[in-house]
Amino acid sequence: MTEGAAPQETAPDRSVVVFDDQMTQYDFGAHHPMAPVRVELTMMLAEELGVLEQVDVVGAPAATDDDLLRLHSPAYVERVQKLSDHPVYTEPGFGLGTEDNPVFAHMHEASALIAGASIEAARQVWTGQARHAVSVCGGLHHAMPGKASGFCIYNDVALAIAWLLDHGAKKVAYVDVDAHHGDGVQTMFWDDPRVLTISIHEGPQTLFPGTGYATETGGEGAEGSAINVALPPATSDAGWMRAFHAVVPAALREFAPDVLVTQHGCDSHMDDPLTNLMLSVDGQRASYLALRDLADEICGGRWVSTGGGGYAVLDVVPRAWSHLIAVVGGTPLDVATPTPERWRARVAELRGGDAPTRMTDGRLPTFRDWREGYDPASWLDRSIMATRTAAFPLLGLDPQP
Repeated sequence: MTEGAAPQETAPDRSVVVFDDQMTQYDFGAHHPMAPVRVELTMMLAEELGVLEQVDVVGAPAATDDDLLRLHSPAYVERVQKLSDHPVYTEPGFGLGTEDNPVFAHMHEASALIAGASIEAARQVWTGQARHAVSVCGGLHHAMPGKASGFCIYNDVALAIAWLLDHGAKKVAYVDVDAHHGDGVQTMFWDDPRVLTISIHEGPQTLFPGTGYATETGGEGAEGSAINVALPPATSDAGWMRAFHAVVPAALREFAPDVLVTQHGCDSHMDDPLTNLMLSVDGQRASYLALRDLADEICGGRWVSTGGGGYAVLDVVPRAWSHLIAVVGGTPLDVATPTPERWRARVAELRGGDAPTRMTDGRLPTFRDWREGYDPASWLDRSIMATRTAAFPLLGLDPQP
């Protein structure tokens, strides 16, 4: 299939993981929460479990300046390049050199490589070479057109969506399940009715970046193209899945995208040190399965996925993303699967303590369906209803249960 043509009705069974070891050079330093060891341990665990035998692991070229300038400002890219070459340069601006986004040597090269990986994942799916693709190091969804934000230098996932639009996709849906609002992606496509952005996140009253209210529904001419589900702190699997299924499937079916792009930050986990949600690895796995099924139902299987946040770097991220890779590869892992001894030994070496022994937290992610009734006394249900009331009529959907 040539680039720019309509996608195949049904994508092939091949799935890919876009990764090479150079991507772990995206490293803000020893004391930063986004530790690249989380990626090292993910790939090690996936390999030990045999998950990587179900996918093709491919590399990618770094994003070019032209790729980056599709959404990022020339002044910002120039500043990133300058600081990458001279990391001691401390002139303030552009969100760089802060506690969240410290400058490091070769920052531009590492960030451009991650952007290139997510673009490659999109290319693999759109050109019909793969049915599903995941860019594990991607999902840097806070980066703005002219500013670094929230540990994110270049917005790889937005650049992948832009690539899809430039190469023939008529409509792209983006679903973000990170605990933090997907503000950068929403901003970049705020006025573009071809892109539906859906973010399910801890509410802005209690978590960075302080955006993602239900009333944020898209710019002029693109009303209804942004959907935000702001969850109460301490929401667990049952509440999260209730909110997801009350909003996401109906919105995606109505929008009918050509391709589904998803961001899978696993900082919604109960052990994550930076957030206040209470999901388990089991609940996160359930979200991956739900999104795969929606891609199969609505988009002919065309599914581009990325990583994202996740700061319980030893216990949670490797297990969650190994589950993601397994779902992408078409052979989901049994939750009772033991973690391999060699991986446990590596975790124990790093932490000086025991590692998880199974690929589960022992939770069963069941939920009460929204159609069974709305409880106005519930903060969660009021949040869901606020989203449905604000966004659903703009899509031609009934906000009532």
